[in-house]
Amino acid sequence: MAKTQLMEYVSNDLDKQKGVSIPVHAGLLERLFVKKAAINKLHPNAEDEFSMDSVGPSYRIISEYEAKFRDALRMERPAFDEPLTVEKLRPSGYLLLNGHHRWAAAMRCGIKKVPIKIINCATESDIQKILEKSQHDKRVTLDLDEVVFRPDDYQYLEKKSFNFPMSLRFKKRIRLGVPALFYYLSKHGYDIWVYAADYYSIDDIQKFFRSYSVHVDGIITGVAKMQQNKTESEERMKQLIANKYDVTVHIDNDLILVTRGKDADFEEHEITASEEEWGKKAIAIMEDIDKRAGK
Repeated sequence: MAKTQLMEYVSNDLDKQKGVSIPVHAGLLERLFVKKAAINKLHPNAEDEFSMDSVGPSYRIISEYEAKFRDALRMERPAFDEPLTVEKLRPSGYLLLNGHHRWAAAMRCGIKKVPIKIINCATESDIQKILEKSQHDKRVTLDLDEVVFRPDDYQYLEKKSFNFPMSLRFKKRIRLGVPALFYYLSKHGYDIWVYAADYYSIDDIQKFFRSYSVHVDGIITGVAKMQQNKTESEERMKQLIANKYDVTVHIDNDLILVTRGKDADFEEHEITASEEEWGKKAIAIMEDIDKRAGK
């Protein structure tokens, strides 16, 4: 498939999907057991820079993947190191979220089926429902990968509290003290919003935290892509969230940042504690913030 053929294929596919296909949430069984898909069932994402006339694909990257795939096929090894991340479409097929260049290289190599990971993303309507349901004017934000999750060899971890089939789907470990912190925040009138640069299924995140007897209100994943290509829908979601809350507290590894009102006044609080005491110190700071705010 030459350069012009690829872009013609992408353009034609986008036209066919426009006004017909919409992202929908996939069920647990589908997300657990559908591990491969026919390559012609995967559709380029109009909101990804790969599909944009102003940016387009990198043919250097496609060629590098193509060479790698052909070598793997020649040696009868799996071509893909990791699956393409996709979202289910109605009436059929899947929308590419991450992996457009590998998808294009696979087509050029004549690969008929490719490995996929199906996830469910938060939609604009999901965000609206969360905000309409909430009775709070305060929120806390945390980065999942930077603050909440920790590697298996990290010294201070919560015990695993989830079993099959969750253990197959989601293998992350959680930092010691996070459930207690989330419990405090929920009890004191905060909505909890978690963000991740990578793509996770919102269902997996909800069930993961539920297994620790705590609740998260909003889950936004794929933030890295959003920052690259800000769509109108994502801008609306961001504005909806900003308009809802009078107070936003961002909790980082060594800092708690409090923003009040629309004029972006803020205050900073250092989390000066050992890793073992991180959760306790974060709760103590939040207690002091709430006390001074009279809430």
